[in-house]
Amino acid sequence: MKEFIKTTKSELNHKLINEALAILDAVGIPFEKKTPKALQSMAMCFLAVAGVTKSWKDAKGQTEGRHLTTREIIKFINEHFEENISPGSYDDIRRKHLKLPVLADLILNSAKNPNASTNDPTRGYTLNSEFKTLITFWNTNQWDIKLKLFLKNRPPLAETLERKRNIPKIPITLPGNIILEFSKGEHNQLQREIIEEFLPRYGAGSNVLYIGDTSNKFLHKLDNELKLLGFELSNDELPDIVAYSKSKNWLYLIEAVYSSGPMSEERVLELKKTLKNCKAELIFVTAFISRNDFRKYIMDIAWETEVWTADNPDHLVHFNGDKFLGPYQS
Repeated sequence: MKEFIKTTKSELNHKLINEALAILDAVGIPFEKKTPKALQSMAMCFLAVAGVTKSWKDAKGQTEGRHLTTREIIKFINEHFEENISPGSYDDIRRKHLKLPVLADLILNSAKNPNASTNDPTRGYTLNSEFKTLITFWNTNQWDIKLKLFLKNRPPLAETLERKRNIPKIPITLPGNIILEFSKGEHNQLQREIIEEFLPRYGAGSNVLYIGDTSNKFLHKLDNELKLLGFELSNDELPDIVAYSKSKNWLYLIEAVYSSGPMSEERVLELKKTLKNCKAELIFVTAFISRNDFRKYIMDIAWETEVWTADNPDHLVHFNGDKFLGPYQS
C-alpha cells in the first residue's frame, strides 16, 4: 500500500492513518492542496467518525446510529491516536478536516432522529451507510469489486470540483495534413494545448491560419486565406495563433501568455483599429497554462474578451458578464 504521509505515531496508528487516506483517495477525495498535517487530521477525523481503532471491519455509521459531535471527535482522537487536541478546536473539524468527505457525501452531519431540527443535540457526524459498508471490505479480496460498484454512479469529488463538462470536440483544420513541430519551451507547449484542447472545444470547426513559434515566427501561415478576410497585420503585430470559423464567420485572435502580455485594452484597441476592414467578427482570447498564471495578469485583461486556462480546459472566463447573465444549469 502506498504511504501517503509519515507520522511519529505507533505502528498501528500510522498504518490506520495511511489506510484511511488510501480509502479516501480511492473514492476520489482530492489531496493536492493538503499538507501532510492536514491529511493526518482528516484521516484521524474519518477514523473517529467510523469508530475504527484496530480493524475496518469494526466501522459503524448511520445504520448503526453512530453520530459524533465535533467535541466527541476530538475526544476520540485524543484517546486513541496519541493527540492532545484542545476541545476549543472543534470548529476546525467542521471547517477543515471533514469538509471534503462531507462535500462528497461520504460523511453526513445528521441526527439519530431523521426528523430532528438543525440544533438537535443528537446531531453529529456519521458515515453514509453505503460508504460504511464499502470500507468494511478494505484489505480483502472483494475490495476492488466493491469499490467499483460504489463508484459506478458516484462521480469522484475531485472531478466534481473540477466541474468537467462533456463538450463535443470538433477537429480543427490544418490544410494538407500538416504536422507541426514546435520547439521546446512552456510557451510552445501552451500553444500546443490551444491547438489540441481549446480550439476543438470552442473553435467551431476552425481552420488555423497562423501559428507562431518562439524559434520560428512563421511556423504556419496561410497568407491567401488571411488576405481574403481582409486580415492585414505587420509581423510584429501578429497574435500567437489566428484561427477562422467559416460557419460562424469568427476570427479567433489568441495570445498564449507565458512571458508576453495578455489581451489588454491597449492590445485589443490596436487590433480592432488595424483590422477595421476585416470581414470576420473578431474573438479575442488570452490563454494561460494555469489559473495561477491567470491571477498574475487578471488586472490587465480587456473587457469583452475571453480567458482560457489549459489546466481547466472545459471552462472559459468571459469579461464582461452581461452577455451570459442568468442562472446556470448544472
